[in-house]
Amino acid sequence: MDTPPPPDTAPAQAGDTTTQPPAHRLFFMDLLADNASRAVVVWFVVILVTGVLVYHGLEGWSLLDSLYFCVITLATIGYGDLTPTTDIAKAFTILYVFNGIGILVAVFDRVRDVRLQRIEARRRRNHHNG
Repeated sequence: MDTPPPPDTAPAQAGDTTTQPPAHRLFFMDLLADNASRAVVVWFVVILVTGVLVYHGLEGWSLLDSLYFCVITLATIGYGDLTPTTDIAKAFTILYVFNGIGILVAVFDRVRDVRLQRIEARRRRNHHNG
């Protein structure tokens, strides 16, 4: 009798987040497989890339420093090692934070929703099987 592979290592079918390996979830690939989450993830990437390019242009920071600042700002950590110095960059930061925190909350909500759906599907499958 063939024994099916454990749920976390079985090959996943397109859109099926119940059988994906842990690395798939670690890198949020399960969100991209979920149609309802895809728009939120794309919007988050657009916000992040926009911030990187704007700070790179307005402040003259390297792309890495700009990315670092965007991530630290959106995560509301704010170490203070990089700060906008021009009025236009400060104004952009205000808008960036309000929009960015909102989209970050939406991404976390989608992570929660997708992962709960996976857990519920596993429970239903285990209950049905036995």
